[in-house]
Amino acid sequence: MKQLRFIAGLGVAVALAATGCAGSSTSPGIMKHGGFLRLGTDQGIDSLNPFVGLNQDSFNAWEQIYPQLVQYNPRTLAFEPDFATSWNESSDHLTWTFHTVKNAKWSDGRPLTANDVAWTFTTVMKFKNGPTAALAGAVNNMASVTAQDPNTVVVRYTHPVANVLSNVQQIPIFPQHVWAPYATGKGNGMKTFSNTPTGGKPLVSGGPFMVTKWVKDQITLFQANPRWYGPKPHIEGFGLQQFSNDDAMVQALKTNQIDAIEGVPVTAVATVKAAGFHVFVGPSLWWRDFIINPNPHKTTHRELLNPLVRQAFEYAIDRNAIVKTAWLGYATPGSTLVPPATGKWHDPIQPLPFDLAKANKLLNQAGYKIGPNGIRVANGHPMSYQVDFSSDQNGPGDRVFQIIQADFNKIGVQLSQRVLDPTAEFNAITAKKYSRYDLAMWYWVPIIDPDFILSAYTCSQWYSWNDSGYCNPAYDRLYKEQAITTNPQKRLQIVYQMQKMVYGSRSEIVLVNNDIIDAWSNKWTGFVESAQGMFTQLSKKSLESAHQT
Repeated sequence: MKQLRFIAGLGVAVALAATGCAGSSTSPGIMKHGGFLRLGTDQGIDSLNPFVGLNQDSFNAWEQIYPQLVQYNPRTLAFEPDFATSWNESSDHLTWTFHTVKNAKWSDGRPLTANDVAWTFTTVMKFKNGPTAALAGAVNNMASVTAQDPNTVVVRYTHPVANVLSNVQQIPIFPQHVWAPYATGKGNGMKTFSNTPTGGKPLVSGGPFMVTKWVKDQITLFQANPRWYGPKPHIEGFGLQQFSNDDAMVQALKTNQIDAIEGVPVTAVATVKAAGFHVFVGPSLWWRDFIINPNPHKTTHRELLNPLVRQAFEYAIDRNAIVKTAWLGYATPGSTLVPPATGKWHDPIQPLPFDLAKANKLLNQAGYKIGPNGIRVANGHPMSYQVDFSSDQNGPGDRVFQIIQADFNKIGVQLSQRVLDPTAEFNAITAKKYSRYDLAMWYWVPIIDPDFILSAYTCSQWYSWNDSGYCNPAYDRLYKEQAITTNPQKRLQIVYQMQKMVYGSRSEIVLVNNDIIDAWSNKWTGFVESAQGMFTQLSKKSLESAHQT
């Protein structure tokens, strides 16, 4: 299957190359304009609907095709204008007023105004306990959102909110004239709407690029939006090609079938550098985890709920070996759901050290004895478990599993790997109210402010962002408290407390914090790297400024 996919991928690459032959012009003394950037990835866009998509590339795409009120400066991480040119906060901290770009248009020529902002926010609020739950955290404590005039949006809150700008940055602004028909009744159409190019027309866009073609697990083509209100991109468009085989992706770069890679495989960094490509390495927001089902209503293998077992499992995980062997040093040992790249928000919790003797002692203490075949027995059955494994972390992720599998075998615990695509893994985890699965491996890519990643562990995010089944009313109370704690130091302490709670539960054992590794041809330059890489949900700037040399 990999060979067949590789052959199919080459066909797509040829198509990209043909598109990339579009003419370019030279701006005297500055840079070349035009051309088509061909970007390779092993992730891909799983859905163009922001209420459905899970992959990081999907979020990155929404940043490029939709307006947001504000965006991050990818270098300083300060907030700066996007569709909002300026904003101000009332003295009681309950009202925020955003002034938007005048005379803006959607890509189909319809006016893009404050009315689209108000409709989007209000619709997310209306269905936040259902189909729009994926964006529910961003509208917490919003009382109302109104368009005072075509260029003024007024957002009113029930309480002063600590992270207003971070929240509004997460909400893509939709064209009301496209999405309104799907927001009727219970709003279920907001999730079932495919939101793909149809009838030979691109997806209606308000960002710097429009999607002209999308084939799941293969390719997405973006064309510059001639009606974009911001700085005109230097490129005519770009293509995102998904590879299921990392070797094929690297070979495509070396043979000029693609121009750049987001997320260079760690095994290829040296050869890509040696081939003369520019390679960027930096700290990232990505982290990998080992999930242990925390649901107290779990129906099978209930010994996994025993704190001694969960603690033993962490002692049996050799994070240093994972960094060295699986990630070849392009990662650091992890511990908490808020990664170090967020700066002050990261609580530097020291994880349990690798100690197989300690792990065995805890399992003995729990009363689970080793059977004649070397596997422990718990409640009359062997401690043998299936690990649901997301296919989009293959390669190093597989090696991580193998390291954990070998060490768990030394403590009398047998693991088997079940590879699923991301949607299937999420469905397997959430099946029957999170009561069926045992263990899983996946990853997260948070944003800078911790509110989003903290929200993913609340009870209200079951079946939406919650990928473990963790549900703790005390944690939920703290989540609500941090959101309205405007004193930065007090909020920081609450955020630290929440990180300790999730760490102590071992619902998700953070394995490593990854580095960003991107590479591109010397025929290209101008990319603006961030803690999410060159193709990011934090800012539109990188692909606006990318250009040929």
